[in-house]
Amino acid sequence: MLLAFSWTIILCFVGFQYLREKQYKSELLSIQLQLYNRHLLEIIEEGLPYEDYIKSYEKPFNDLRITIITLSGAVIYDNELPLDSLDNHRNRPEIIKAFKNGSAYHIGRVSASDGREYFYSATKGERVIVRTAIPYSASLRETLRADWTFFGVMISISLIMSILAYFTTRRLGKNIERLNRFAAKAEKGESFDEDITFPNDELGSISNHIVQLYAQLQQTIEDRDRAHEATMREEQDKIRIKRHLTNNINHELKTPVASIQVCLETLLSGINLSEEKRLELIERSYAHNNRLRRLLDDVSLITRMEDGSQLIEKEPVVINNIIKEIADELEVTPKDERLELHWDFKEEVAIEGNLSLIDSIFRNLIENAIAYSGGKNIYITLIENSDTGCNIRFEDDGRGVDEKQLPRLFERFYRIDKGRSRLMGGTGLGLAIVKHAVQFHGGKITVVNRPGGGLQYDFTLSKQS
Repeated sequence: MLLAFSWTIILCFVGFQYLREKQYKSELLSIQLQLYNRHLLEIIEEGLPYEDYIKSYEKPFNDLRITIITLSGAVIYDNELPLDSLDNHRNRPEIIKAFKNGSAYHIGRVSASDGREYFYSATKGERVIVRTAIPYSASLRETLRADWTFFGVMISISLIMSILAYFTTRRLGKNIERLNRFAAKAEKGESFDEDITFPNDELGSISNHIVQLYAQLQQTIEDRDRAHEATMREEQDKIRIKRHLTNNINHELKTPVASIQVCLETLLSGINLSEEKRLELIERSYAHNNRLRRLLDDVSLITRMEDGSQLIEKEPVVINNIIKEIADELEVTPKDERLELHWDFKEEVAIEGNLSLIDSIFRNLIENAIAYSGGKNIYITLIENSDTGCNIRFEDDGRGVDEKQLPRLFERFYRIDKGRSRLMGGTGLGLAIVKHAVQFHGGKITVVNRPGGGLQYDFTLSKQS
């Protein structure tokens, strides 16, 4: 459509220019004839013999036909045709125009007198009208014909510009079409080819910005959906874990509650019991009560770390002091109820954390080793201490565990030897508390079997609050 519109304008301009040039040449030819006509009129109006002038004076063109016409239209002289063969010329087009404008010309009219085609030029005087005419020959046609060199150059330039415009608009059209397809996909929320490219121009820049904005929007939506899905999974996991925790707590509570109830029912039944038996039942109830208290304390601690971690206060904590305090407590514990603690901290390690939670990490690991490892020694070593955090290794020289059970050691209520664990008074939450406390401090913990026997725990604690 653009090319058709452009060529319409070009052709109209060329046509108009052609007519203008032809008109210009016709007017130029008429001016030459008008000069002759006016000169002849001056001869006639001065009363001089115009016939001698016509015969003797040089004419501007060969085969020039000269006609003298009265104001009424009667022909009084014609150098080529007899007067009796000529009718009244009052209604000839050039005569009518000459009466109106004083002079006029007419191109390519066939003479009614001799049937030839002439170029006429008429000039009105005071008493007569002088009309000259040139036969419309091949030479005259050539003279009046427009110069096609100019038009050829114009058309050639227009053709070249049209070709350039075609490829330019074709490229522009493809880019607009590409942008339109992108807009259609964007409207439907469909994905698109991210390799889509646009030219390095204004439209291309705008298109690239639109595509980038849409890509960012899509990425934001995807991130939002993923975050929503992750949140939903996390919520479902929390619900599942809490349900599992509730079931486990219910299961763990049954045994000590049942034992306490049996002991109390026996004491309240009125049966005659020896003082030794009564004391045994009271001690058993007290032991089960302590187990219940530890279980509730551990559950409360884990719940607080999961649901209210933002409410747990942090303060500067020196880990060396915590380990030294635990080591001092172990020194006064009977030898058959403890392991030898060896700790190697070559420098002071201070972090921003919660004192009770960090203390629970080391105490639970030590209590777990004492209760279940079957070893004699515990080793706590500072592996790395940097500005961002510390890396600590905890080891015992006990029996270790089966490789298949290692991934489950940090699960709540998971016990390798359930009967022995309950007998030792464990709640099954010690290592779960350790894992949550480490995670609360921005770290992670792993466990492997120690090459020389026993378990090896490696964990990190972040120094950043």
